[in-house]
Amino acid sequence: MVLYPAVAYPTYLVGSKISQSNSQAVEIDAATWPAADLAWINSPSNPTGQVQNEAQLRAVIAWARRNNAVVASDECYLSFSDEAKSILAVADGDNKNLIAVHSLSKRSNLAGYRAAFIVGDPLLIAEIRQIRKHAGMMVPLPVQNAMVAALSDESHVQQQSARYQNRRSILIPALTKSGFTIKHSEAGLYIWCTRNEDCWQSVDWFAALGVLVTPGSFYGDQSFIRIALTARDEQIKSVAERISA
Repeated sequence: MVLYPAVAYPTYLVGSKISQSNSQAVEIDAATWPAADLAWINSPSNPTGQVQNEAQLRAVIAWARRNNAVVASDECYLSFSDEAKSILAVADGDNKNLIAVHSLSKRSNLAGYRAAFIVGDPLLIAEIRQIRKHAGMMVPLPVQNAMVAALSDESHVQQQSARYQNRRSILIPALTKSGFTIKHSEAGLYIWCTRNEDCWQSVDWFAALGVLVTPGSFYGDQSFIRIALTARDEQIKSVAERISA
């Protein structure tokens, strides 16, 4: 059995289907989770931007200990929040059955490089390394060198985070003025909002303004939409003006 967040990027569910595993969507409170073999968490979340606090992360670890289950923590957006913590940071030095998944796609804008790494329980890492050999998931040396360069520099990461926060501060007032309620959205690259209508109605409303947004139904919610903050600054300002008008 694989558990995954009720509102989440679809990759976790797709992965369980590929492996022909049973799967179940769960809320953020690990005390409500059933027994399972693997649980995915994602903080900060895509699409909601929600950050799990330390108590919530410790509850996830406690669940893993009780059930002898593996937790995979998707931490690809960790660099976009001062409040977010890696699950390994609250494990008190015991990483058994815990792995943290990191990507440079968001942190360093290296999406096309397919550059990422995992860290955690050495026994799990050893198993994954064996699979990697046979699945052909070798990272080319030029990409590895690019990863070393990106991971050796924090200044561009801080600039990235500030850039997205600025874009968020421009869009949120315009959205609120137009009747949208913002939920979470404190971290990551997105705004998660609703106007208490079917998400496709909101998609159509934005399309009439020449703006492309993603329906929440792609992530498990029928009334919310996800707005990406990845357009250029001048485009974000233009969208805010169109929404306000």
